[in-house]
Amino acid sequence: MFAVIKTGGKQFRVAADEVHQVGKLDAKAGEIVTFPVLMLGGDNPIIGGPMVAGATVAAEVVDQRRSRTIIAFKKRRRQNSKRKRGYRDQFTVVRITEILTDGKQPTKTARARPEKKAKAEAPAEGEETANPKAKAKAKAPAKAKAPAKKKAPAKGKKK
Repeated sequence: MFAVIKTGGKQFRVAADEVHQVGKLDAKAGEIVTFPVLMLGGDNPIIGGPMVAGATVAAEVVDQRRSRTIIAFKKRRRQNSKRKRGYRDQFTVVRITEILTDGKQPTKTARARPEKKAKAEAPAEGEETANPKAKAKAKAPAKAKAPAKKKAPAKGKKK
């Protein structure tokens, strides 16, 4: 089963467990958003006028991102006139969780966004580290620097 949804002035053909990039939505990562359905497809297609009554598509917000830079460069030759502007469009990445009919509500709820772990502090003396390279660095003695070489005077210049 698939559905055609409309968001941000564009239409998308979606199915369950697909990932799509849509225009920026006011939602944080992990939240559930719903979209109205224009058409339900499959064995018995249903076309809305303009929307299918009681049908929605539930999607989970994966991430908020920005697209690549679009450069608008204008030049008028022999006029010493140039204009350069850059623009990065914002979009939301969503994963379609389910297509709902008959006025049902989404079964999945917004999941908590995982918090970023803080950098681990250096272990105290006598404690073991999980990283063997860090252990080797801690035990290795510091290398002595070689003395700097004197530069030869530049040719053609006298002191």
